[in-house]
Amino acid sequence: MQITHFGHACVLLDTGAARLLIDPGAFSTDFETSTGLDAVLVTHQHFDHLDTDKLKVLLRANPDARLIVDAQSAALLDGFDHEVVAPGTSFDVAGAHIDVLGGEHAVIHPDIPVIANNSYLVDGTLLHPGDAFQLPPSPVEVLLLPTGAPWLKVAEAVDYLRAVAPRTAVPIHEAVLAMPQMHYGMFESLKPAGTEVRVLDRSETTTI
Repeated sequence: MQITHFGHACVLLDTGAARLLIDPGAFSTDFETSTGLDAVLVTHQHFDHLDTDKLKVLLRANPDARLIVDAQSAALLDGFDHEVVAPGTSFDVAGAHIDVLGGEHAVIHPDIPVIANNSYLVDGTLLHPGDAFQLPPSPVEVLLLPTGAPWLKVAEAVDYLRAVAPRTAVPIHEAVLAMPQMHYGMFESLKPAGTEVRVLDRSETTTI
């Protein structure tokens, strides 16, 4: 599988069968020029995961791409053709199989209402959890690992990494940190046996 990290939560996955872009948000850059997409997936409604202005540009470049979102994000998409998927369901895109997991965003603060969050498991091998510590139903090869956010601390991210224990962990969701390298170092030193932590250069395609 080829992965391109456009910063923060936005990644492009090329499975060999399908090209999937996940979470076209405001803190990510350069994804708008991606072409040949089969689908754009959104985990939840927060602006760092869904920027509708950038989404318009992206979909103009990919008129045949399916836009697949959670139910609450759908309310922000007036004028966009889209499909709503919910946790517990599965769907196929151009030969790729996606299971929808999760259901709720991690708690930011007890006074802030919890919103919907879809985690996407692609071909049973790669998990994009969105903003949640979603555990996959079986071991995965690649975990896109949230690194910094108002809803997490580094110890929780390490515990999540250890619980999933993927073959490869790719840190994402780093844009809120001034020095994400410190967190990457913690992941490297505290990772479970058998896991490789791979920090991807922004906008460069890497085979994993």
